[in-house]
Amino acid sequence: MTDRTGSQIFPDEDHLKDECGVVGVRGHAYAAEAAYLALYSLQHRGQESTGIVTWDGTRTHQHKAMGQVSEVFAGNVLERLPGTSAIGHNRYSTSGGSNDDNVQPIRVTYHGGTISLAHNGQLTNAAGLKRSMEARGSIFQTTSDSEVILHLVAASAEESPEGKLLDALQRVEGAYSITVLAGDRVFAARDPHGFRPLVVGRMEEGWVVASETCALDILHAEFLREVEPGEVIVLEDDGPRTVGRIPASTPLHRCVFELIYFARPDSVVFGESVDRVRRALGRRLAVEYPVEADLVIAVPDSSNSAALGYAEESGLPFEFGLIRNHYIGRTFIRPGQGNRESGVRLKYNPVRSLLEGKRIVMVDDSIVRGTTSRKLVAMLRRNGVKEIHFRVASPPVTGPCYYGIDTPREAELIAANHPVDEIRDYLGVDTLGYLSQDGLRTCVESPDDHCYACFDRVYPIPPEGIDAGEAAPRKPGRPAVPASR
Repeated sequence: MTDRTGSQIFPDEDHLKDECGVVGVRGHAYAAEAAYLALYSLQHRGQESTGIVTWDGTRTHQHKAMGQVSEVFAGNVLERLPGTSAIGHNRYSTSGGSNDDNVQPIRVTYHGGTISLAHNGQLTNAAGLKRSMEARGSIFQTTSDSEVILHLVAASAEESPEGKLLDALQRVEGAYSITVLAGDRVFAARDPHGFRPLVVGRMEEGWVVASETCALDILHAEFLREVEPGEVIVLEDDGPRTVGRIPASTPLHRCVFELIYFARPDSVVFGESVDRVRRALGRRLAVEYPVEADLVIAVPDSSNSAALGYAEESGLPFEFGLIRNHYIGRTFIRPGQGNRESGVRLKYNPVRSLLEGKRIVMVDDSIVRGTTSRKLVAMLRRNGVKEIHFRVASPPVTGPCYYGIDTPREAELIAANHPVDEIRDYLGVDTLGYLSQDGLRTCVESPDDHCYACFDRVYPIPPEGIDAGEAAPRKPGRPAVPASR
């Protein structure tokens, strides 16, 4: 799990995990510093590793390592990354192992020069492409699916960098929002389904492309537009220029969990205010699952907006009943049962004076395994809470994601294996209510243009190497996990 600052707390968290954040900068005297600031704003999208590659007019410079942005670029590191063009990456691994070899951006040198890539998403046909290329003699330096794109670029018969990139992207399937540095040229591309966000902005000096608009804000950059699904652009002196397109999917399949949990609430994602969507989710949740209670609390911080929406609609007061510790370092808690048990106590602390003897509505954005939610409930009970009515601002998570989100296998997903009344008893709450999928659809613009596969198991791209039953809609006769009052 990553918290909203990017700190890894413990591995059995009840939220999903997004893979990465990417940035590209062109035409800035201190491109590395601009990329650093953008990555700092995107730390929530990946805390495992980070890196920046720059071009100084003659050669590339690179620095990347395991750790958070502030750790990896401490001291005078940025001074050793000169140049006016740069790309950067924050990673949480969903494909490939967690090790130094897989830290991005990935930089390779081939007959066409040096090229570097930063990738957010996950390719569904990477394994087959890699086997085919290895059989022809290709040597891979990482276990990441992202490297497949670079090998396809190097093998392309097209002459220009943009031609090679477009040729490569036409052969891959799945989710990708990428930035590419080839000489001083910064390219960006988004898959034709539009799974992951990617936006372009104008700085006072130069241009920037990034995963979310919050990265533009820290640079005082003017938001121009999204990179469109299937579009490949290059950043030039006078702005972004489209160099190619892959026909966009109809409908699109933008990841709805970006709006529910992953993106920062101050961002605009897929053309929508994330905070507005989350408040709407909370309001709808209050309509679907009203209850007599004394106050509403959030599981901070990603659920704050939804809890505020619930409070606004229900007329119940919103209180900060759980205080989150923002200063737990990423390596502070190690795997192991003892540390997992202490993880909740280290990260959260209840305000007993607010909660003792009260009937509370506890709002969270999602439940995946249920382990952490159960520990939070037990903590609240120990602090004298009289009744706990758990409300979840998304439908039950019943299927893994194959497009760049680190969801567990079906066997680990509590809602895939137990009906709501059993989940309620496991958590130890008085009532439990999940937002309906119909309710979710009313809270987003263009509801047909989103991917809901983690809820309904309808996968827009069949995943490679996955048993048909595992990637198919729920079999008839199996518990449907209804949202019960």
